[in-house]
Amino acid sequence: MGWPEMRKTGVILDIGGVLLDGERPMPGAAEALQRLRDAGIPFLLLTNTTRTCRADLLRRLDHAGLAVTSEQLLTPATMACDWLSISGRMPFLLIHPGLRPDFEECLAQGADAHPDAVVVGDAGDGFSYAALNAAFRLLLEGVPLLSLSGSRYFREGGEVFLDAGPFVRLLEEASGVRALEMGKPGELFFGHAVARLGLEAGEVSMIGDDVESDIRGACEVGLRGVLVQTGKYHPGDEDRLPSGARLARDVVEAVDGILG
Repeated sequence: MGWPEMRKTGVILDIGGVLLDGERPMPGAAEALQRLRDAGIPFLLLTNTTRTCRADLLRRLDHAGLAVTSEQLLTPATMACDWLSISGRMPFLLIHPGLRPDFEECLAQGADAHPDAVVVGDAGDGFSYAALNAAFRLLLEGVPLLSLSGSRYFREGGEVFLDAGPFVRLLEEASGVRALEMGKPGELFFGHAVARLGLEAGEVSMIGDDVESDIRGACEVGLRGVLVQTGKYHPGDEDRLPSGARLARDVVEAVDGILG
């Protein structure tokens, strides 16, 4: 059963665990996106994935039969680069090598400058003591901390992996610096997506598999949340849903509920 019919409706979808499992499309993913197109519903893909640059992610989506335009894909790296450019800051990057192409322009603008911002994504094996300590020392100098993901973990190929969130919180605790959230569940990321859709927050639904970063984060800024029972979903997550959020078996059922 869907929500009462709204004059305007927009949809934001998470990617990992909702539309993609690694390189493969999730069951019904292409069908769900086509239903939104057929209904004339504007949608965006919002991801905390920080191991893959924007261009490669677009290619993965296309290869999986989920082609979207560049304007329909929002990533934390894009948000961070815009913030760094506007602020005129040079980043110290604690990120995965696969994400580095998204920051090349920022780095080129201040190639010889001393880093005056710390950017943390899912660095994988790059989360060494030396790298974390270098970031910590910069934060003690008073530079801002930019978080590309507040997620605790992600699921891919049936396995779970630590995400950037725990490392961001480690640096916050050690330095006393509060991170600026460029990804989910940050208000900035959701607010930018709603603005891109040209709608009010209450007119937009967020479909995700993470009850905290996707659903609670969206609901706290006024969006409607739909938790799918795929990806990183665990039985019992529905008991932690915020008021007004819904549960769906998969992305197709979620879209059908929104369309009514």
